[in-house]
Order: sequence, then C-alpha cells, then structure tokens
Amino acid sequence: MRDLSVFKKFNFERPPVGVKFLLNRPQGIKKLGKKNLAFCEMLGEAHKSPPFYAAEDNFPCMGPSLMGMREFDPIFASGQVGARDKIFQEARANRRLYDYLPKLDKGTVRYVAFAPLDQLTFTPDVFIITAKVEQAEILFRAICYSTGQMITSRIMPVLMCAWLYLYPFVSGQMNYSVSGIGAGMKSRQALPEGLVLISLPYDLLPMVVENLENMDWTLPIYKLPADQRVGHFEKVVDQLNQEYQNG
Repeated sequence: MRDLSVFKKFNFERPPVGVKFLLNRPQGIKKLGKKNLAFCEMLGEAHKSPPFYAAEDNFPCMGPSLMGMREFDPIFASGQVGARDKIFQEARANRRLYDYLPKLDKGTVRYVAFAPLDQLTFTPDVFIITAKVEQAEILFRAICYSTGQMITSRIMPVLMCAWLYLYPFVSGQMNYSVSGIGAGMKSRQALPEGLVLISLPYDLLPMVVENLENMDWTLPIYKLPADQRVGHFEKVVDQLNQEYQNG
C-alpha cells in the first residue's frame, strides 16, 4: 500500500477515511455493531472508530441497493418518497435521478470496509477527506497540479452517499461536496455543516500524494504582505515579457 502519511501534515480535525468494497468478508476487521447506521453516517462513524466493515443488515437506508446488495424498493425508485417529503415537485422529477445514480451491479459487493488513515491496513477503493476550506484549497491544487485537469462536482440533494462513495469508484474521477447539502446527511446530523468532503478514487490517489510531496502548499503570493499582493502578478508578467523579448 502506498505511503499516505503526507495527509497527516494537514492535522485534519477528522481523519481521512479509506473505503473498500468487498465481495468476501474482510479478515482482521470487526463487523460494525450498530444495526441502524445509514450509509451517509458511516463516514462520521469511521472518524472516531477502529476499522470496521458493514453488511446489508447494518443499513436502514438505500445504501445496500446502491451497492447491489438488494433490489431498489419501487416506492423509492418511483420517486414517491421525494415528492411526499417536498424535496421534489413531483414524483417524476425524483424518479429521474435513479436512471443516472452511480451504483454497483447486483451481487458484486457484500461488504464495505471503513478505516481512518492512521489505522488503514488495506488499499482503499475510495479515500474520503473531510477538510476545512483552507485545507481544501491545497488539496484542489494537488488534484490539478500536474495535469491541469478541471475540478468538478456531481451531487444531488438526496442520496449524497452515492456521489460521495460510489461515483469516484465507478468513474475514476474525484468528487467533492459540502456537508449539510444532502437531505439525508443533514436530517441525521451525520457531520457538522460546512465541511468540504473530497472523495478520491484509488487510481488518482498516487498522483495526489506525489503532488502534495512536491508542490508548495503555501503559494508565494500568500506569503507577501497584503499591500504587496496587488502588484505581484504584474511583476511576474513583466519578468516574463522581458524573458520573451530577450529570448
């Protein structure tokens, strides 16, 4: 497993969490003792607990359906619930999202494991960081530092767990959101509001680690006194113009 200790330098209030989707029961990890913890609440549980895994019987929500552990309940998939709860104008609006929700094929996952960074013993499928804005600024730069890749977010006000856990896993793209936007997470008070949630798939994680190890976390302009920052870019452009004319 790649060394992820660079993330410890952030001194996150809540540790990053590795998540792994498994066909077979993991070895050396205990099953979650709680039977009524929603998928969106698992992240908060992993922040404060030793590594654990959850099975279908641990979830009181639609998490197992998203992971292919069971079929979707037609009452939900028809959009009736979101309309009745006033989240959507009509059932047809709520129903539409089930056609593009990220989800896993039936029977391919039976367990999902969670572990905080300092107790991570497996290579995560998805690595989820809970950050303050100033920490997220550094992480966003690390994501595009070596590639220039655009950072985008895909979310919905419901079933945020699908976009937090599954979208990065199935797409290979990072995703981010802010705690308190998703109705389920907000109603369950799974996390304090206003935290930036960044989900990294396994195939992007090595690049982000390497970039964090090599780049300046604090940009030169941030180190300047406030009264010198306004003219900083002009000076840089002047220097480049001189190099261009002398080249």
